[in-house]
Amino acid sequence: MTGDATAVLRLAGRPVAEYAWRPDLPVALSPRPYLHPVRTLAGVTVTELMPASHRHHLGVSVAVAEVDGANFWGGRTFIPGHGPAWLDNQGAQQHVRWLRRTDTRLNHTLRWTAIDGRLLLTERRDLTCRPAGPDAWALSYGFALTNATTEPLPIRSPAAHGRTGAGYGGFFWRAPAGDSRITSPHGEGVAAIHGRRAPWLSVSGPDWTLVFIAGSLQTRDDRWFVRTRDYLGIGSALTWEHPLLLDPGATLARQVVTVIADGPVDADRAAAYAADLAS
Repeated sequence: MTGDATAVLRLAGRPVAEYAWRPDLPVALSPRPYLHPVRTLAGVTVTELMPASHRHHLGVSVAVAEVDGANFWGGRTFIPGHGPAWLDNQGAQQHVRWLRRTDTRLNHTLRWTAIDGRLLLTERRDLTCRPAGPDAWALSYGFALTNATTEPLPIRSPAAHGRTGAGYGGFFWRAPAGDSRITSPHGEGVAAIHGRRAPWLSVSGPDWTLVFIAGSLQTRDDRWFVRTRDYLGIGSALTWEHPLLLDPGATLARQVVTVIADGPVDADRAAAYAADLAS
């Protein structure tokens, strides 16, 4: 959008991802930095930004449905016994300062504030890219969230309020709509992996594949959120049926490594990527 401040990740001089680190976005979208477009080495775009059906889906971002009543997902908020509703509770993630900014690494700090300006979380975010073979590259997305308040912060998904299967909140990737294939160590299809833990899962489109890898032990303990109905979205969920309580001054850290490949990637190759790229 006009007014965005953007940094570019490059491999061998080739742009592979653009990071809007100070985006100009409406409050209703819960403004936050995002990656878009993310491209394969052959130049195929594998993200979507503000699609008509879900304008709050912003490429690749950290989006959380609720932090102490504040909506860092964007759009409507799920209310128990009522369903999704528009509330004036959208928060924002704001860039504070760069720690490192190169062609292959973007490391900065952020503030998570409620709509009334209350500071809820501080964050350190680290994005890196590296080659992963002649037809693929790997994006590491790490973030560490620290409770900046004096009280425990509840982090919730809609599933924690009774919306079955809606455990989203955390790392989230909006992929291009269309025919797709989901593969994981548990088998083929959404039902095999949605709401379950696994070291990796892959999503394949017509001419591209994304392999999502739990990059740390803490991340490996989180469940995967996968949706193909209405849209194609993949996330690593911070919490599912129960709130995650973050004590004052405490930090939670997560890392997801995504391999962006041209063409198909079979299960054996995906597992090999996971073994090579996870911490």
